[in-house]
Amino acid sequence: MKTRTSLELNDVKAIAAAAEAEALHHQWAVTIAIVDDGGHLLWLQRLDGAAPLSAHIAPAKAHTAALGRRESKGYEDMINGGRYSFLSAPTIDGMLEGGVPIFKDGVCIGAVGVSGVKSSEDAQIAKAGITALGL
Repeated sequence: MKTRTSLELNDVKAIAAAAEAEALHHQWAVTIAIVDDGGHLLWLQRLDGAAPLSAHIAPAKAHTAALGRRESKGYEDMINGGRYSFLSAPTIDGMLEGGVPIFKDGVCIGAVGVSGVKSSEDAQIAKAGITALGL
């Protein structure tokens, strides 16, 4: 039997605060979503001015990153590279850059998804949030 690391509320709050700080520093109106290793929503924060649709996209990106154990950008790149059949993959909707998994000791313990600005900037915010854990 293995012992598993999991995100606790204090971890989630630290990620959210760091991601929010990065977004506010750049004056980016985004939604920040944090999920556990199974893609279940732990945190959703829509900053002032963020589009309502971003509250659906950010959790989808996080969910995809957690279940796939890789950045959601990888799926976007596959599709853009011509592998359109991947659009039929079950249970993953957020196949756009901006979902970043959280790894501790080589194991995915969750993910952060951000939506609202350019996809590369969404990913930048997500990574800034994860950095707060000091992993």
